Amino acid sequence: MKVPDREAPTERVRLDKWLWAARFFKTRALSAEAIDKGRVSLNGQVAKASREPRVGDTLEFRQGNEWRTVVVRGLSAVRGPAPVAQQLYEETAESLARRTAAAEQRRLAPEPALAQTQGRPTKRDRRTLSDWGDRWSASLDDQ
Repeated sequence: MKVPDREAPTERVRLDKWLWAARFFKTRALSAEAIDKGRVSLNGQVAKASREPRVGDTLEFRQGNEWRTVVVRGLSAVRGPAPVAQQLYEETAESLARRTAAAEQRRLAPEPALAQTQGRPTKRDRRTLSDWGDRWSASLDDQ
């Protein structure tokens, strides 16, 4: 008895696993969290973690503070080396231009809060500052 030939099964992989395997997120839990928060859309629709991307699908997601748009070029459920992971997708030209413009903007006008090297003064620092106030004055009469 001969078993009928069947099509070779196409590789199926969950979206959260694919994002992790393509090295967009450090852990699968982080990729699932981003999907749950609605930061990932597949072909223009908000995606669920169990969606299965196909070759040619367009993915748009937020990674950190930047939005990325990629086209799926391959499927994999295992996380491999970075050169292999980069073959799973192709970033669109618009996405690359947006990321380049954002990097240039951060370089030219950095966030003022990032220039702060120290946080709140400690109790000891506050005492020192209050002692300074008793001894120093900007008035011309005190000189």
